[in-house]
Amino acid sequence: MPQIPSTTKGMQTRAHLLSSARAVFGRDGYVGTTMSGVATEAGMSLGGLYRYFADKEDLFAALVADTHDELFRASGTTAHRLEEDPYQALLDANTGYLTHYYDNRDIMRTLVEAASVEARFRDIWWQMRSRHVTRFATVLKMKFGMDEVDGLPVTRVAEAVACMVEQSAYVWYAQDSLQEDPIPVDQAAQVVTRVWHASFFGADRGSSV
Repeated sequence: MPQIPSTTKGMQTRAHLLSSARAVFGRDGYVGTTMSGVATEAGMSLGGLYRYFADKEDLFAALVADTHDELFRASGTTAHRLEEDPYQALLDANTGYLTHYYDNRDIMRTLVEAASVEARFRDIWWQMRSRHVTRFATVLKMKFGMDEVDGLPVTRVAEAVACMVEQSAYVWYAQDSLQEDPIPVDQAAQVVTRVWHASFFGADRGSSV
């Protein structure tokens, strides 16, 4: 059974294994990655790797866990208040999300692949999306009394716009090797923020344009 390290050396070894696994998952994808490949990358015996992780699924889940929480925090940290300056608050949130997505594009690309073949990662992917949608819809209801947008449930509209951001991030950054004209994060954040803002607060944002 895999062990949870309690010593400094053990924690350093686990961190090294995760770093090596990230390199292999990023290079070979989820399906193409093997435990032996990770062990080779880490310069460790296969038995040594199994002392820390039960299998490939367990190994990738450990990589995804921190990214999941960090992505949620990054998109929730804003310098502006939504009720005072909606556009700037949305821009802050989208910049945080896209910056973290870009920095972890290898993991996010692999997660999309893993979600298509493993129910565990499908559920993690779904939870990541749902947390973002629920948080934003709740804020709109609490701060603006917004239950609907032009007669449509606010949660459904938030879900649609969140899907737009997620897919844009995947196309722009998870598949960045296919991009002939890369889009900087600050520009990407402005693009998706215009759609967010127009969807909930109207296309005209006055002096913020």
